[in-house]
Amino acid sequence: MPITLPENLPAFKVLTSEGVSVMSQTRAALQDIRPLRIGLLNLMPKKIQTENQFARLIGATPLQIDFSLIRMSEHKTRNTAAEHMTEFYRPFSEVQDEKFDGLIITGAPIEHLPFQDVTYWDELVQVMDWTQTNVHSTFGVCWGGMAMINHFHGVEKHMLDHKAFGCFRHQNLKPNSPYLRGFSDDCVIPVSRWTEMRQGEIDTAPGLKTLLGSDEVGPCLVEDPDHRAIYIFNHFEYDSGTLKEEYDRDIASGTEINVPANYYPGDDPSLTPQNRWRSHGHLLYGNWINQIYQTTSFDMSKIGK
Repeated sequence: MPITLPENLPAFKVLTSEGVSVMSQTRAALQDIRPLRIGLLNLMPKKIQTENQFARLIGATPLQIDFSLIRMSEHKTRNTAAEHMTEFYRPFSEVQDEKFDGLIITGAPIEHLPFQDVTYWDELVQVMDWTQTNVHSTFGVCWGGMAMINHFHGVEKHMLDHKAFGCFRHQNLKPNSPYLRGFSDDCVIPVSRWTEMRQGEIDTAPGLKTLLGSDEVGPCLVEDPDHRAIYIFNHFEYDSGTLKEEYDRDIASGTEINVPANYYPGDDPSLTPQNRWRSHGHLLYGNWINQIYQTTSFDMSKIGK
């Protein structure tokens, strides 16, 4: 079954061209089925790129997905056309009385700020608390995952002395986890961050389970059963060229940056990078959607209860 998107959303055309099964909202309304309702709280500046990345992953499952785009109520983006935001996004203030089977909270390029100094932190705290009554399962990604694990467990993020940047091998620490069904013993995941969460501090928080971790860049995927959430600090959703775009941008601006590790063949930026994480990315998000399908209530009014 396909993911349901507005026909004029850029992701509709992109995913259709890639062979992803996409259905218009008009056609979906004719089907006698309850789709899974998945929200994307998009905190990234390049909204359209991020929409495409996550829609691609959750649209590859055999279930029908109703995909909703959500933004912070007062924060205004400067990198995406206002017309796009008005047409396709709803502020959190308009959806907070609704129920969702799943919610993805993306990263944001504000790692250097203490959480409480982020302009929309108070509203994000409202969102995180709201997930406990209105969302069946929440997926926090990169800074979004760090924010959630900090809010619910007090685990702090720590600044690195250099950017963790590249593609790093991660160990499968819980092969019996339903989220890692089909995973290899290790896998490659793109990493791009100036901060880290420390395994020792995660271990002291009751109930948390680290599912994927790396000797080089630390914990990656953490399950939080008590809050019906999983947190990932790295980027399975990245396109093949995302790290290259970040590297080229920093080089062009004169920002000091290391060549992304294990990304270009022979670490040579003149060569085309190869995608070595796509299959595991689809596995993880497909497993998440499958877990939601198996455990969410058909009666959406019961979600969160």
